[in-house]
Amino acid sequence: MNHQNLNQYLDLTPEVAEALAANKPVVALESTIISHGMPYPQNVETALKVESIVREHGAVPATVAVIGGRLRAGLTPDEIDYLGRKGREVIKVSRRDLPVVVARGLDGATTVASTMIVAALAGIDVFATGGIGGVHRGAETTMDISADLEELAMTPVMVVCAGAKSILDLGLTLEYLETKGVPVLGYGTSELPAFYTRQSGFGVDYRVDSPAELAAILHTQRELAFPGGILVTNPIPEQYSMDKAVIDKAIAQALDECNERGIHGKETTPFLLARIAEITGNDSLDSNIQLVFNNVALGAEIAKELCALRA
Repeated sequence: MNHQNLNQYLDLTPEVAEALAANKPVVALESTIISHGMPYPQNVETALKVESIVREHGAVPATVAVIGGRLRAGLTPDEIDYLGRKGREVIKVSRRDLPVVVARGLDGATTVASTMIVAALAGIDVFATGGIGGVHRGAETTMDISADLEELAMTPVMVVCAGAKSILDLGLTLEYLETKGVPVLGYGTSELPAFYTRQSGFGVDYRVDSPAELAAILHTQRELAFPGGILVTNPIPEQYSMDKAVIDKAIAQALDECNERGIHGKETTPFLLARIAEITGNDSLDSNIQLVFNNVALGAEIAKELCALRA
């Protein structure tokens, strides 16, 4: 994708444009969580709360989506409500989908990969989300590997998450990121968090204990003109972390049902997350919301430190 040409398709809200021009901190946010992550009106309430947490931490939120074929960095509350009401009618958009959805003038909810693309186009360096996609279990036969990993290898954005979603093969996900040269940093931890739980049994590349150092690493990567991004893994807060045995059992059951129904491709993750929420009596959904809140707060702190380095 030629980023130069894409700029003609991109709209920033005045607030986001002004913040970027003035070297003020901005945090990109994805929109798949609004349309595909949870039911209305909880999805909209959560999205607006996420934006307010970014503001409380001194940064400007830029929720990313495609509306009427326009790439958008920053949405109004009415536009967030619109995406939330439409829900799964909105197309889930990754890199491969962007040209089609834009050309047809459609609405799209952005995944990690497409949010990174729009953030990079807009000049936003930090993006906070729930969890990234990765190498799916059984990928050695299905070749099911999330486009999020390829995007991290080539798009210069720091992604703050609670680790890869625990429905994935975490060991293979880390191997893939290593092959692609993507640094995996643990915020306050040497162990890869596993989305719903704080531990996975797998190590990260480096432990980093402050937003200032995370910003310094990102700044250095940009100064060195390295392609690609950086993955920051931020463990779910202790009080919202789920029991590993409970969540592992729910994941195993959901995976079995997914295979029995022949669900595959981009429908896999929304099905599994929804089914796990049902099996756990919505405990997993509550945990999911809390870890997103935690990640966007960290994202805002990193963005502030990055602006200070560039001042």
